[in-house]
Amino acid sequence: MADLRSDTVTRPTAAMREAMATAEVGDDVFGDDPSVNALEAHVAALFGHEAALFAPSGTMANQIALQLLVPRGEELLAGADAHVVTYELGGAAALGGVSTRTWPSVGAALDVEEIAAMIRPAGYPSVPTRAVAVEQTHNLGGGGVTGLDTLRELHKATSAAGVALHCDGARIWHAHVADGVPLAAYGELFDTLAVCLSKGLGAPVGSLVVGSAEQIARARPLRKRMGGGMRQAGVLAAAGRHALDHHVDRLADDHARARRLAQALEPLGVVDAAAVRTNLVPLDLSRSPLDAPSLAAAAAERGVLIAAMLPRTARLVTHLDLDDDAVDRAIDVLTALLRTG
Repeated sequence: MADLRSDTVTRPTAAMREAMATAEVGDDVFGDDPSVNALEAHVAALFGHEAALFAPSGTMANQIALQLLVPRGEELLAGADAHVVTYELGGAAALGGVSTRTWPSVGAALDVEEIAAMIRPAGYPSVPTRAVAVEQTHNLGGGGVTGLDTLRELHKATSAAGVALHCDGARIWHAHVADGVPLAAYGELFDTLAVCLSKGLGAPVGSLVVGSAEQIARARPLRKRMGGGMRQAGVLAAAGRHALDHHVDRLADDHARARRLAQALEPLGVVDAAAVRTNLVPLDLSRSPLDAPSLAAAAAERGVLIAAMLPRTARLVTHLDLDDDAVDRAIDVLTALLRTG
């Protein structure tokens, strides 16, 4: 199978398995797992922050960060197609009592003036805005990258309003490689970040909340309350550290393969190849006789797995376990299906 459903389907490499097998471990709930502690310190330093906290999943990392920034009953602003709104099962409301208001879905292209105008100050009876969340890269925005200048403008606007800024940075490594922006340059703009090790980097599990030392101290009981207190988690942390040391620069290969996919499928009218900048290739099937579930089912019968994201939107994702032969096979299968309907 050529599996293009997600960059989370990767399996640990032999070298990563060796790192896991030889990891020094302790009890992370007591704070004495040396591999976890080293990973947290390393990631915090990468982003120029004081501390970080290892969590089992990106959703948990995001939800911890939102609870740090937004008191119960108060407001988060995000894009209507943001992961924290669309793919985390209402966690902000269910877990943190966070009210969410959204701006229109525009993917990675942010209108800073529009967002700034939406910020509501404290004062009865309105719900005060306490934080703004942005996604880097943007999943439903086709892996789009929000430019550093735009993020700086947004940071200036939120700071002036006394509002925190959170980054759902599940694929921030891809933005870093695509635009050449240092991770610390992103870090200095955000009060908190959630960064993922299992999307693109090839680790089997794990994300981190990044913030100040005071925030991470408050985050630990939140993680425990949500069931995320792991014990000898060093075997997982070692996989994440190996991924950071060996699998970041190679993301450029995934980006190149995604562009090749997009360029091959662009003549069929389902993708704008120029808009594909990282490892996600969205297929717009609004003018195709095949909807996304039908295309996914037909492709699977021919040995190519893709994701049906919306009724008329499918997604292809390049990753560590996908080579050039698999990309060629996907191009051949999808071209044939889209041409014949």
